[in-house]
Amino acid sequence: MTRVASSFANAPRSAVREMLERALARPDTIRLELGDPDFTTPRHIVEAALRAASDGFTHYTASSGLASVREAAAARVRTVNGFDCTPEEVVVTTGACGGLHALLRVLADPGDDVLVPDPGWTGYAAIAASVGASVRPYALDRGSRFGLDVEAVERAVTPRTRAIVVNSPSNPAGSVASREALAALVELAARHDCWLVSDEAYESFVFDATHVSAAASAEGPVISVFTCSKTYAMTGWRVGYLVAPRDVAVSAARAQESVVSSVSSVSQKAAEAALTGPQDAVEEMRATYRHRLELATSLLDELGVPYVRPAGAFYLLVDVSAAGVDSRTFALALLDEHGVAVVPGSAFGTGAEGLVRVSLCVADDAISEGLRRLGRALAASPAP
Repeated sequence: MTRVASSFANAPRSAVREMLERALARPDTIRLELGDPDFTTPRHIVEAALRAASDGFTHYTASSGLASVREAAAARVRTVNGFDCTPEEVVVTTGACGGLHALLRVLADPGDDVLVPDPGWTGYAAIAASVGASVRPYALDRGSRFGLDVEAVERAVTPRTRAIVVNSPSNPAGSVASREALAALVELAARHDCWLVSDEAYESFVFDATHVSAAASAEGPVISVFTCSKTYAMTGWRVGYLVAPRDVAVSAARAQESVVSSVSSVSQKAAEAALTGPQDAVEEMRATYRHRLELATSLLDELGVPYVRPAGAFYLLVDVSAAGVDSRTFALALLDEHGVAVVPGSAFGTGAEGLVRVSLCVADDAISEGLRRLGRALAASPAP
C-alpha cells in the first residue's frame, strides 16, 4: 500500500498557514494573522529586477548564489552586523526558510536533537522533523517578556544535541536578546560541541533595545541566517542568505541545489540592489511599525486587555486567558464570529498558551477595528 513517509507525515502543520487559509475563505476578514509586510518593495529594488529580466539575466546561477550578491551580503554583515565575513562564507538562499532547511539537513542526522525556542516560529519544529531530527523546546522566560534564558537552554541539551536555534528579535514575542546572553549561549554551544543557529530575520526592526548578532557577541560555532523578506518587504521574492564556516557553507549550497538548484537569478539581482542601495525605506518601515505598536498598545490599555510588549519584530502577543478557553478555541471563534484572524499562541509552543499573536503588518484602521472586535469577544466570553 502506498503511504506518505513518516518523516513528513509527522511534521507539524503551520498554524499560521491554517489561519491564513481560513481567513481567505471568509470575505472581509480583518487579517492580523500573517507576518507579511504591507509595504511595496522599494522602487529601486524592483527596477533592478526589471533590468535583469529585460537583459536576459534569467538563467541558473551557482548553487551558492551570484558572486556579487555574496560580496554585498558579506559587506553588510561586516558593517551592520559587526563580525568578520567573506563571500566564500555566504550562501544565497530561498529566504530564511530555505537557509534553515539547508542547514538542518547538513547539521543533523536522523535522531539527533535540535533545540528550538518555546514560544518560537512554527517552522523550526517542522523543518527539524522533516530531516528526521528530534525537536526539543527550551523555554523563554515569560516573566521577562519571553527573554532568552540560557540556563533553560542548557537544561534542554542532551548528548545528541547538534544544533540550538536562537531567534532575536523573536517571533512571536518580539524579545531581543542581550549581548551578554548571546555570548553565554555561544559559550554553551562550544562547550557542548554543537552549532548555534542564529535566525535574525527581524534584525532591522528593534524598538526598545539594540539588536546584536550572535556571531558578534563572542567567538564560537555560530551560523547566522538573514533574509530580505522582512527588512525590504520582499517576502514574495524568496531570497535571503546564511553565513557559515566555509565547509558548512559548501555543504549547505549542495543541500540547496538538490531542491531548487539555485535561487531565482532575478530575485538575486533585486537582493543585490536592496543590500547595496539606499536604506531610507527600511527606516520608514521601522517608524511605521513603531507607530502601529503604540497604536495597538494604547488601544489595548483603553480596553483593559493585557499584552506582552515586544522590543522588536512586528508582532504583539495579546493575553486572552480571560476568555476561559484555550488560545486555539478563542482564535477560531474570533474568526468565525467576529471576522478577525489571529494566530493562537499554542501554535508557537506551550509557553504562549493563553495568548494570541497579532501582526502589525496592516493599516491603522485594520489594527484598531480588529483589536476592538477582539476586546468585544473577550468581554462576551463567559467567566471561567
